[in-house]
Amino acid sequence: MNAAANHRDRASALLAGCRTLLGEEPGAEACDRLLAYLDLLTHWNQAYNLTAVRHPQEMVARHLLDSLSVLPWLHAESLLDAGTGAGLPGVPLAIMRPGLEVTLLDSAGKKIRFLRQVRRELGLANIHPLQQRLEHYAPPVKMACVISRAFSSLAQYAAAARHLLGPESKLLAMKGRYPAEEIAALPGWIRVDRVEKLSVPGLHEQRHLVMMSLLSPHEPG
Repeated sequence: MNAAANHRDRASALLAGCRTLLGEEPGAEACDRLLAYLDLLTHWNQAYNLTAVRHPQEMVARHLLDSLSVLPWLHAESLLDAGTGAGLPGVPLAIMRPGLEVTLLDSAGKKIRFLRQVRRELGLANIHPLQQRLEHYAPPVKMACVISRAFSSLAQYAAAARHLLGPESKLLAMKGRYPAEEIAALPGWIRVDRVEKLSVPGLHEQRHLVMMSLLSPHEPG
């Protein structure tokens, strides 16, 4: 398949997937940026091994649509993407919501270098790549919303992010199967507000979004 046909197929899959997920299509500029992001990821992946997903068509579902599936539950004006890796889910979310300020946090220098290139080439002034471990990150204010799809367990994630959370903060975790055992192992100071089952077009696996927040000091743990 030639490059033009491949681009058309990816654009078609992206638009159809967004209609199913969100009830809306990305505008022409957002669509172009989302696909340009995949092009950059494919190019850098050859030398930097940023993702195990190699096929551009598969990247539409596994990277773009999977990331965008959380948009209906994302209501903050700023977002910290913890352990962002190649920029997922933060970069697709920032492209679809230009008013959303997204900090992309990762400890791997090669991934942050890639994300700085993404910021430059795509003109994404609302993404802010930062090389730092989550547990060591110390912003001047509490984060409105923290999200990750990279942590192995909810308890580890909550512990690493606890110092970033205020009374109104939301802690979101993207998981595969319903994480019943992980939820049961959460510490008493964190509350699971909701678990939403996600249906991602083109992905034939279970996906869930776990939404958490700090318990109030006056609530029973």
